[in-house]
Amino acid sequence: MSLPAIPDLRQLRYFVTVAEEKHFGRAAARLSMTQPPLSQAIRALEGTLGVELFARTKRSVELTSVGADLLPEVRRLLAGAEGLRPLAQSLARGEAGVLSLAFVSTADYGLLPPLLREFGTRHPRVRLELLEATSDVQIDELVAGRIDAGLVIGPLPPRYAEQLSWLPLAREPLVIAMSTEMAARIEGGAQSAAEWRDAPLSLAQAGDAPLVVFPRRLAPGFYDIIMDCYGAAGLAPRIGQEAIQMQTIVSLVSAGMGVALVPQSLRNLRRTGVVYRPLCEAVPAIVTGLAWRTAEVSPVLSGFIDIVRAHADVLAG
Repeated sequence: MSLPAIPDLRQLRYFVTVAEEKHFGRAAARLSMTQPPLSQAIRALEGTLGVELFARTKRSVELTSVGADLLPEVRRLLAGAEGLRPLAQSLARGEAGVLSLAFVSTADYGLLPPLLREFGTRHPRVRLELLEATSDVQIDELVAGRIDAGLVIGPLPPRYAEQLSWLPLAREPLVIAMSTEMAARIEGGAQSAAEWRDAPLSLAQAGDAPLVVFPRRLAPGFYDIIMDCYGAAGLAPRIGQEAIQMQTIVSLVSAGMGVALVPQSLRNLRRTGVVYRPLCEAVPAIVTGLAWRTAEVSPVLSGFIDIVRAHADVLAG
């Protein structure tokens, strides 16, 4: 069974020109062609659509009611078709399109806002689709092709080394988050809060407090770094609560449920009843970076990677 014929853009342009000129001869001259092929093209268009578009007399050509109603729709269709070339070129240059980007919650308090601001300034016609998700979820979404890139806490699982590319963006130390009441007890009230709030604290001073932490299955690299910090201090952490969002972890700390080791950028999450203090011990850095599928880099994604790389260079310098 053959498919029904559809009008081509050439026939539609002929239709608009005849409608505007109301005369086949003048329309043919405007189109730089002779009248017979133009008349044949209009007849072919009417045959394809199954309707008469023009009422013809020897002296004039007028649109039928169907033709008059169809004319604005054809003009819109042609305008859209004329926009395809510049749109395609914009897409090829990464100036238009969609970027699906996921990010860990910690990135929202330091890395993400300046990246989005710069990307929005450089690529105002690109629509961003943002998803907050843990590192493990992002890796799954990347491998499945459901997001374009993700800001994740490294390192990436070795089994994805060939599929995914990784660009480290920022390294930041861990700080300890604790309730103001716990911090005051540790200091014994000998100093004012203003004096000790930013003073380094030994992990052993809070080692007996329950630990609020991500479940290991969601962020194994992050979890292991925290455990290594306790191990290096000769401490065995007591897991009090687990939570999958950094905001929830900080809320539990505020409620006196325990302490948490969090990236330094979490200081920007100002939660009443919580203080963030640097640690005396040398602690490993938390590395956050951009991950994407190596074999699928669209022009839009390439533009975002360039911005991330520039920020990484600035932070490293």
